[in-house]
Amino acid sequence: MAKSVRILSICGSGTVTSSMVASKLKEYLQGQGYSVTSTEAKPQQALQLAQSGRFDIIAHTSPLPRGDYGIPCVNAFACITGMGEDKFFKDFMDALKSVGK
Repeated sequence: MAKSVRILSICGSGTVTSSMVASKLKEYLQGQGYSVTSTEAKPQQALQLAQSGRFDIIAHTSPLPRGDYGIPCVNAFACITGMGEDKFFKDFMDALKSVGK
């Protein structure tokens, strides 16, 4: 049975880049045995969504407003440039493991 993970993907507009990051994460995580669901949103929506309890982790390409998100937040800018993607995926997996996923 696949482990499940719920990702909140954040970018400036809440659409294009966050969808791209979510897609890359889904592909990578499915290869690692995860079942993935994702939601894309704007930074202004991130804190409220994170505190809703519906997500396990945040991947963001835009700065996040200050606040207690209660879940790991991983900078996903490497997914845009392609430079440092391996480190991003490692950091993301380490963050998932920190929440027992």
